[in-house]
Amino acid sequence: MLELRLNKPRDLSLKDSEPVQHLLDHEVKIELIYGGICGSDLSVFKGKLGHASYPVRPGHELLGTIIATGKDVNYEIGTRVVVAPNTFCDECDFCSAGKPNICRNKKSIGVNADGGFAEEIIVSSKYVLPIPEDISNEKAILIEPLSVIVHALRKVHITKDCHIAIMGCGTEGMLTAAMACYLGARITAIDINPLKLDIVKRLGDIRAVNPNEIENETFDIVIEAAGAKASVEQAVQLVKPGGTMVLIGMTPEANLPISHIVRNEISLLGSIIYNFPSDFSKSLQYLREEKLDLQPVISKIVPIKNYQEAYEMALSGNYGKVILDFRKG
Repeated sequence: MLELRLNKPRDLSLKDSEPVQHLLDHEVKIELIYGGICGSDLSVFKGKLGHASYPVRPGHELLGTIIATGKDVNYEIGTRVVVAPNTFCDECDFCSAGKPNICRNKKSIGVNADGGFAEEIIVSSKYVLPIPEDISNEKAILIEPLSVIVHALRKVHITKDCHIAIMGCGTEGMLTAAMACYLGARITAIDINPLKLDIVKRLGDIRAVNPNEIENETFDIVIEAAGAKASVEQAVQLVKPGGTMVLIGMTPEANLPISHIVRNEISLLGSIIYNFPSDFSKSLQYLREEKLDLQPVISKIVPIKNYQEAYEMALSGNYGKVILDFRKG
């Protein structure tokens, strides 16, 4: 089978490997359909994610078809599934408190455990979600990144009178803009890249601007999705007194005006990944809504043999989601 291997930062190759034949009782073998390239995949590729380990098979946004099952698995062969790529133990204090997203024993495939960019993968059936027939492959591959936003938006109350600013129009910023627009809020999407702004405007009635175009404006809710120091520092200045800022970007550090935050009763909330399966199931529910059109988020679908082209496009920062196609032929 073909698989990608990241031997060390920036050393990515396509290998022909022997597929794993033996399944544990709780495992499923999946023939991959699509794999989405995520910002964290690019950070691992560049060597900028501190907890990454090498060599590693990258990839964690995964859609495929079950082709074999262990004896304790209830899913039928032929079932399409998406994969939850972050493990959780069900035993630690955070898991017991209903917060498996911050499990003390969490592993993240494609980062510090082998990921899914291969024609065939084996995962525990605990981490798969079946996809109904009415959901296309192109929608289903967005479930994992959309779940990040579903989880983040659970932290705030969005109404039709709500004015929301979204800092950063990468995939997560685009999905945030689309979701918040669908929920009825007034949206201002902010990014330094005009190509990204052009994409986000196709997702709904969304005002899309450069950061320098924001003057003397404040917002009920600010979502920081750029993961850049300057973005975080501008974002906190854009929150109305009594408002909320949700951070989903992963900048290492930023300088925050504590007196301004305290005097204006600004709430800062961090949000990391999602809870499985609840946030995945909610994402699936949203994807069934005709009024929520996320297809502009997907810029390119590239055959796995052209993986270098796909990574170059994703690294350029000039595209929405770039997807690897693992289907044979």
